[in-house]
Amino acid sequence: MISSFQIWTSVGSLVGTIVDNFTVKLGGRESYLVPLGLIYIVPVLMSLGLCFIPESPRWLMQHGKRDKAFKALQWLRPFGDAEVEREINDIQEAISSEEELASGASIVDMFKNPIDRRRTWLAVGGLSTQGASGAMYMIAYGTYFFEMAHIGKAFENACILNGVGVVAIIANSMAVTKVGRRRVFLITGLLICGLAQLITAVIYNVNPGTVETGKGIVGLSVVYILAYNGMVATYAWISGGELPSQRLRSYTFGFATAVGFFLAWLATFTAPYFINPESLNWGPKYGYIWAPSCVVAAAWVYFFLPEVKGRTLEEIDEMFEAKLPAKKFRKYVCVGRYAGAHALDTNSAQALDKQAEEVTHKEHSNAV
Repeated sequence: MISSFQIWTSVGSLVGTIVDNFTVKLGGRESYLVPLGLIYIVPVLMSLGLCFIPESPRWLMQHGKRDKAFKALQWLRPFGDAEVEREINDIQEAISSEEELASGASIVDMFKNPIDRRRTWLAVGGLSTQGASGAMYMIAYGTYFFEMAHIGKAFENACILNGVGVVAIIANSMAVTKVGRRRVFLITGLLICGLAQLITAVIYNVNPGTVETGKGIVGLSVVYILAYNGMVATYAWISGGELPSQRLRSYTFGFATAVGFFLAWLATFTAPYFINPESLNWGPKYGYIWAPSCVVAAAWVYFFLPEVKGRTLEEIDEMFEAKLPAKKFRKYVCVGRYAGAHALDTNSAQALDKQAEEVTHKEHSNAV
């Protein structure tokens, strides 16, 4: 879902940039009426596409539709029926526990309990890595940035950046479930973003306004957007959604999203004061600020962000309850009732498979 959101956003930015590039030459009202009219096409198409998106197994279980939840999980999990049945039972137990706890849940609970408080700040920090990367500076003012730096044709360069961003997101969507290590991708992406912005600032500071500098900045911008779209943006959103407590997920994720959007707004609002010739006139030297910001964010991920790739939400709950440090999440073997089959030895997994098959057979016999 996150990758789809990012693909549509990046494709929309690319199409919008291309349209603006051509309509700006029309002059008069048509130069802005045509782009505004085209804005309404994609939302209509997306609304139709929602009809083909399957429901979440957890949502179906919450609404008493066990059979549909089973089929949805079969589609999502390429495993046998026994393992799907086991996960369905885990989901049912988790939902029952959530319902008992959620009756008294409130916004202040995000900070009262030390475990929930840790999960809240981790979600906020995970989502905030987007703002720390300086992305809004490149996304919101990319065209203006190129124009002020006297780098070729600004609109065409912005189209290149958006096109590269779409390619990076599509490539990442193919790797996120199999390869997608949150910590590795975020740290690597943030460091590449920081290095790209530092080099951009240095070469512009040393040799501003030349053709060679312009080409170098365009190339570094491409590297930046590849790292951001392919490694930072996706995993920032995933971390913000995976780490909150289940009973407080809506509160925590909403709070984390609000903080993330506020930081994005703050970067967008303050950027003109740095890059505008009539203000500080830094231009590409603005990268001197965002390079250390990327390094600090990467260090935070290394020391504090847990690795939860391949874990169910129930396993994540267990690991937080165990108060594990971030570095121990990846290799931790869950031992509670929600322990996944991948964390069990062969004999235990076979025993659970047999037990699940017996339960399935008994339910089928009762139904007959």
